[in-house]
Amino acid sequence: MKDFQDKYSWNLTDLFKNKEEFYDEIRKVKDKLKQIENYKGILCDNSENLYQCYALYEKLLIDFDKIYSYGMFSYHLNMANQEGIKLYKEVEMLSSEFSTASSFIIPEITFTDEKTIREYLSNDKRLKPYKRDIEDILEKKKHVLSKEEENLLANYSEIFSSPENIYGILTNAEFKFGNLIDEDGKEVELTNATYTKYLKSFNIEVRKQAFHLMYKKYSEYINTITEMYLSNVKQTVITSKLRKYASSLEQATIHDDATIKVYEALMKGVNEGLEINYQFISLKRKLLHIKEMHIYDLYLNPFQEGKNTISFEDAKKEAKSALSVLGTEYGNILDKAFENHWIDVYEKSNKRGGAYSSGVYGVHPFVLMNFTEDKRDVSTIVHELGHSIHSYYSNKTQNIIDANYTIMVAEVASTVNEILLSEYQIQHEKDKKKKAEYIYELLEMIRATFYRQSMFAEFEKEVHEKIENGEMLAAEDLNKLYYELNQKYFGKDIILDKEIQYEWSRIPHFYTDFYVYKYATGISAAICIATKILNKEEGYVEKYIHMLSQGCTKKSVELLKMVDVDLEDSNTYKVMTEFYKDKIDELKKLL
Repeated sequence: MKDFQDKYSWNLTDLFKNKEEFYDEIRKVKDKLKQIENYKGILCDNSENLYQCYALYEKLLIDFDKIYSYGMFSYHLNMANQEGIKLYKEVEMLSSEFSTASSFIIPEITFTDEKTIREYLSNDKRLKPYKRDIEDILEKKKHVLSKEEENLLANYSEIFSSPENIYGILTNAEFKFGNLIDEDGKEVELTNATYTKYLKSFNIEVRKQAFHLMYKKYSEYINTITEMYLSNVKQTVITSKLRKYASSLEQATIHDDATIKVYEALMKGVNEGLEINYQFISLKRKLLHIKEMHIYDLYLNPFQEGKNTISFEDAKKEAKSALSVLGTEYGNILDKAFENHWIDVYEKSNKRGGAYSSGVYGVHPFVLMNFTEDKRDVSTIVHELGHSIHSYYSNKTQNIIDANYTIMVAEVASTVNEILLSEYQIQHEKDKKKKAEYIYELLEMIRATFYRQSMFAEFEKEVHEKIENGEMLAAEDLNKLYYELNQKYFGKDIILDKEIQYEWSRIPHFYTDFYVYKYATGISAAICIATKILNKEEGYVEKYIHMLSQGCTKKSVELLKMVDVDLEDSNTYKVMTEFYKDKIDELKKLL
């Protein structure tokens, strides 16, 4: 049994041989933190100080990455284990010390004469590895306030996060939605965690109960939630004005390493492709064999027939076969991941739920899974390994400062892998109904990721613009706007029950302004890339791998242009919607 566990578990000795070595490294890092503080107040006096400080900072980042990862991974493997909890607290404390000790770097570069800094960069070749990071600080300089004003805003940061914190407590800890009667006739409590499960029930009464109970509670508190959300929007709008951005949208897109053009091109592309979404909604209604499809019927899968199981060994084979189009080198890295303990595979008592990939610079990526032998877990494997191999390439090619890719490209590599897997499963499945299930799942992923997230993005854009224009908004205004967007995005083949007007109030992502659009741009880029890979365009895989190796050495929009994806061009989203239409037609033809 131990051999089995070892085979499918992380080997944390890849980070540190034992806890003594781990604690010894912490002591060394703390000593280096004292050294880096010696540059405070004199960082930009000359290029020598700037170089020495950055060189030390780079070494600290590498050491800290290993330390933090070891503590976090130990904790996530058993979140009830006191030793693991202690390790995690140690690294959290060290993280705070690291942030404090190095916090002077950005302000001192920002408030030094820009000409002086650029002369250092031109004349001192040793600064070349840090040039991109320093220039990024200079670029953001125009949006930085005086030291006194920055300090004032920093002191209010906890207050600014209050709407989100209060919303989280209210909706997660205090909301009680009541009970419903499930498929077995048992009375069960509805929770946020079980809501989606009941919406997927084949019993229409269960779906209706869950839907009405959920939004009954949100409707009771809609005025309170409106006030919280609008407070969050207003502080974003005010901050963007203070920082001299043209709008809160400009502030968000620049922070994302994107542009307003990206957002506008997405909105244009999705609106031009709405008719295709109506086609899928219409097909969905026919597949469900119901005369009237309500909004609470949307998540029901007409092809679902129990649980499809697969062993991890067979899942590995399928993942490798599906991703073989990415070439021999990519396949060899997959083998490393599977054979060298990069993945902690199975559920364990008190293990952290879900899945993630975390690249550790100078070591290798670590993937946490909770594999249950569900066939859908294969998709999770290729998704997380997409992140891992992205990190592997960028860490291998760039220094640690330039290796971290941005949120705009973070989901692209993982979603490319999901698309490649879906296409592989569809093409190699002989059973007609099973093939239809694969196509349907791909279509549903596109609907939920591209159209739904774009609808959210349009809602956010409208609300922020209204606040920026001085409009006074109330709950009924937000409800009306959201309901009309549902009408626009879903078409006439679905009954939009009036309760759907409250759905905006249960989307926690809205408290992180302009976050959701990146899901839509990510899947659009991924489909463009996957399509070219599957079409075997000459030299394209090599071009794609080269892009993955760049880390953050270029702006995200420019990185994706390296693989012929222009997020500022609405035609990119047309490729996405045409792919969606092709899959709808493929499903219709199959049936």
